[in-house]
Amino acid sequence: MTDDYCFPRHVRLLNAGDYQSVFNDTSSKVFAGEFLLLAQKRDDNQTRLGLIVSKKTDKRAVGRNRIKRLVRNSFRHHKITLAGLDIVFLARQGIKELDNEILHDRIEKAWGQLAKKALKPSQSKKRVTSK
Repeated sequence: MTDDYCFPRHVRLLNAGDYQSVFNDTSSKVFAGEFLLLAQKRDDNQTRLGLIVSKKTDKRAVGRNRIKRLVRNSFRHHKITLAGLDIVFLARQGIKELDNEILHDRIEKAWGQLAKKALKPSQSKKRVTSK
């Protein structure tokens, strides 16, 4: 297996400080109903992912692990297109009702939206005043 499709420690958000920096300095958001993607731009070309799937979303560990497994697998294939971002996947109520195929399709669509939003050049919002 090539290194491009692995999920080693250096592509994960590992501690509370990493997560907090994404929450504090979010540059892009994608809301997909049952989950939310938050992203922060990085100075280097590294991509990292953090997962938040709480007991509120699914009481059973099997269900939470299924969601995390699907997200990690999809992330491995989109890691190159999302280069330069720290991303937090935040599961919400109702995600456990989605079957694997529908959840996979929604995640795939969300990665595309996030790449489009986060990697386009930031445009400063200037007000145009008429005289």
